[in-house]
Order: sequence, then structure tokens, then C-alpha cells
Amino acid sequence: MVRTEKCMRIKPRVMIMSFMPAAMGYDRALTIFSPDGKLYQVEYAAEAVRRGWTSLGLKSENGVVLIAERRKVAPLHDVISLEKVFTIDTHMGATFSGLGHDGRVLIDYARLIAVRHRLTFDEEIDVELLARTICDIKQLYTQQGGVRPFGVSIIFGGIDKDGKVELIKTEPSGLYFKYYATVAGSGEQAALSYIEKYYNFKLSTEELIILGLRALRASLGEPLTVERVEIGFVDKSTRIFRKLSVEEIKMYLEKAGVTS
Repeated sequence: MVRTEKCMRIKPRVMIMSFMPAAMGYDRALTIFSPDGKLYQVEYAAEAVRRGWTSLGLKSENGVVLIAERRKVAPLHDVISLEKVFTIDTHMGATFSGLGHDGRVLIDYARLIAVRHRLTFDEEIDVELLARTICDIKQLYTQQGGVRPFGVSIIFGGIDKDGKVELIKTEPSGLYFKYYATVAGSGEQAALSYIEKYYNFKLSTEELIILGLRALRASLGEPLTVERVEIGFVDKSTRIFRKLSVEEIKMYLEKAGVTS
């Protein structure tokens, strides 16, 4: 009788396991491919980016503009102090969408790489070289057990020493692509649809800022305020990346007509 009771207790467990979806086993380890050739943990990292705050990058023959959305995470949160656009070197900046803690670590690492390159070679690092180095780290975290992919997409924008304007977006998988304009985060589709209608490679830096603000307004579906936006740009004439002050952002919001 005891043996019978043990069998009755064990049998239902076996039946439950037999009905578990086959895909459930492939998303528990980073180093295991699914039958359709996917790494589910990398797919999940990309989904974290798609759910993140919206970030935009636009370039023209005259410069590069980076615009990032900011959100209030608590009633007493000082949103102005939240940094989403970063200076990497004098000629280059970056913004990101996805997990904020992952983005902060990679931004700090990118700054370290830029400083090391300047000290070693006595020149500024090219935007693509820096993006490729960051992507090497990202790719490394997709093929080792005991780690997880970085759930963040970083958009690098800058002007190389030869005057070439660069805009590059890195993916959680370790891929990177060059763009004329790109968007990451929850508002990606709506913002890209707007930019595709009005983008022109001949736009000035000021016109790029206005276009980016209008695209962000279209993606959010609500008026923009100074607290909701952070902007950085580098102009080809100066090759110096800088972030706009609160007063300058307010001026551009009024010019773009996105405050109401």
C-alpha cells in the first residue's frame, strides 16, 4: 500500500513535466540555442530596450543631435537632475534606451576607452572605433554562462578628426549600425515614421533639433516640457559636443511648437 501511494504521488509530476512547452528550456541558459536558432536571453534584452524611455539621434552634413526623454519616477523626483544625454569626449556624445544601470556602466566604460585612446595616441578616438569596442563587450556577454546580456541600446553621435559626421546605434546582441536618423525605446515606431516624412540630409543643426523634438512629441502623444527632454549636439564647424541648458531647451520647444 505504501508503494502504491508513492507511485500516485510521483505520477502526476511526470505528467505535468511532459506537457511543458519545449521552448521553456531554452530561455534558462544564455549559451543554449533554441531549435529556430535564437538566444532567448538576447531577445529578452532587446525587449527591455523596446520598453525603455525614448532616445533619438539625427545627423546631417552639418552635425549630430541627440535627444532623450525623461520621466518622473516618483512624485518628489528631481527630473532635471536625471541625465540621459552624456558627453563621451569633446567631439562625441551618447544617449541610451533600456536598463538605466546597464547604460550607466557602459557609458562610463566608453569614457574610459576614449581617455585611454587620447593618452596613448594623442588624438580623439573615432566614433565607430568606440562603438565597435562597446559592442565587443556586449557580444562577449552573449556567449558566456553565468552572465546576462546588457539590456540597453546606446546611440553614439559625433564628428571624427577628418570631419566625418557619424551616428551609430549599438544593439544588445553586439551589433551596431550607422544611421542618418535612429530611435530607440518605446516610442521608436511613431518617432521614426515622423522623421521619415520630414528628414533631409541638408538640415542645419537647429533644424535637426526641431525635427527631433517634433518626432518625440509624436511618439509620446502629449506636449513636451523642459523636464521631459534633454538635448545634446555637436556642430561640424566647432566639433565640440555640448548639452543645451534649460533656457535653450525651452526656446527650442517653443520654436518647435510642441509645448501644447
